[in-house]
Amino acid sequence: MGPTWCNIQPLCVSSDCYWGHWTKKFGPFMKGALILLSPLPIAVWTVVGVVGSVIMAIYYAFVWPVMETFKAISKEGLSIPQKLVKCLTDGTWSNVWGACTIVRDFADFSFHSYFSVMDGLLESKGEKPIELKVLQIPGCVVCAALGILVDVIFISLITLYKAPILLFKGWHRLVQDLVGREGPFLETVCVPFAGLLIVLWPVAVLVAIVCGILSSIGFGCYAALVAYQEESTKKGLLYVIASVSIFDEYTNDLLYLREGSCFPRPIYRAGVSSSFSLLPVKGLHEQFNGGHHKDPLLRTPSQKKRALHSMLIWDSFFKACEHDGKELLREGAITIADLDAWQQSNNNKIINVGVPAYVFIDCILRSIKSGSTGFLLSNNVELTSLNRPEGRVFDWLFEPMSIMKEQLRSLKLVESEELYLYKLCLYNGDTRRMESWNNGGAPPHEEIRRAQLEGISRRLHGFCLTISRLPTSRRKFIQVHKDIAQESNRRSLSLGSGAV
Repeated sequence: MGPTWCNIQPLCVSSDCYWGHWTKKFGPFMKGALILLSPLPIAVWTVVGVVGSVIMAIYYAFVWPVMETFKAISKEGLSIPQKLVKCLTDGTWSNVWGACTIVRDFADFSFHSYFSVMDGLLESKGEKPIELKVLQIPGCVVCAALGILVDVIFISLITLYKAPILLFKGWHRLVQDLVGREGPFLETVCVPFAGLLIVLWPVAVLVAIVCGILSSIGFGCYAALVAYQEESTKKGLLYVIASVSIFDEYTNDLLYLREGSCFPRPIYRAGVSSSFSLLPVKGLHEQFNGGHHKDPLLRTPSQKKRALHSMLIWDSFFKACEHDGKELLREGAITIADLDAWQQSNNNKIINVGVPAYVFIDCILRSIKSGSTGFLLSNNVELTSLNRPEGRVFDWLFEPMSIMKEQLRSLKLVESEELYLYKLCLYNGDTRRMESWNNGGAPPHEEIRRAQLEGISRRLHGFCLTISRLPTSRRKFIQVHKDIAQESNRRSLSLGSGAV
């Protein structure tokens, strides 16, 4: 089935829904500033959209067909005529389908993710109106001007000084990967592109130089933000001095050079030590690759081959959502009204957040009972810190889930408490719905224990809400909703035929 464009609609269709709340969120000076600056993000968004469209068009018009051609050539067990046919046919329909999918995901981001984030901001209560600190603006302008002047000079010099190091270290690492068949040379289909990367590495270094010099403007402008947040022009000027050290230390981490910086680094925020910075002081490689301190920072090629593919994990998650959703529908935990509400507004929390949270808590409890060191997925595949997919996203997602798992393991829940936690996760704390579904769950008698379970369910809801805002996640969850709705229709037809 192709993309269902009719399902793409904003979460709120009434303008009063947003602007009535926004008028209470900001003070008069902030409203005036937003009105004057509103054309800027619109212009930037237009430029980003056009440039992104051109880049994706180049990718799907040239890079994707070339990669599919290399895959067809590298396939074993095919005759030369068969390979020739596959070179001409592979990458045609999949290319068109992939381009349409990108357009669909972008539409989901524009019409769903944006409004979901805005709804989250509007739901926050008890906050004072945000007002512009008018008296602090002159100091911010001074800090920004001096910051740009100082940072453009010093950061440009640092970038030019470290460019030869980046050039030769990059070549050295690429040649090592070529000899050992690691990194970009791990897959046979990527070898021609990786070889092209070695040839074009000087161009990449030139691009890095330009990006480093342009980033100096951002570093300089950030001084105005520091001065505004700290309500002190002096703090903004101190950041101007510290920003050079921050950039120097950041580049040292990227190039595996010595830690620290030879430039001074004064304290520019109240109540924060001098080791705190806008960018991480700790080695980036240790921070991102060392999700667990007991695990090795670098994986061997055999470990990389054993790593699970990210699509396997996401497919297992959405299949579990479909399976558990049908089970909950049969048990009466969710109703046809919930499905209709999600289809009309796409913001029903029981379907949008509750069902995924139910799947996650089921996976965590199943993993604890099985004694797994990681997570036992619904298809009986075990996900651990050693075979999880590489990448920052999975590093960031795996760690909080592991923490929640250890918290639940230490609580040693009884069966009634586990069933109560299922209801908490599904209904987002809605007491009326929790009482209506009698699954045998009962809240703990201890208030502290009950608060711990509620805290875990809230963290899971926030976790699932973030996942629901991902464009790819939304596209797949629409299919899950369709499958659950079809199950509902089948049940209705079977009940109708039984009554006749």
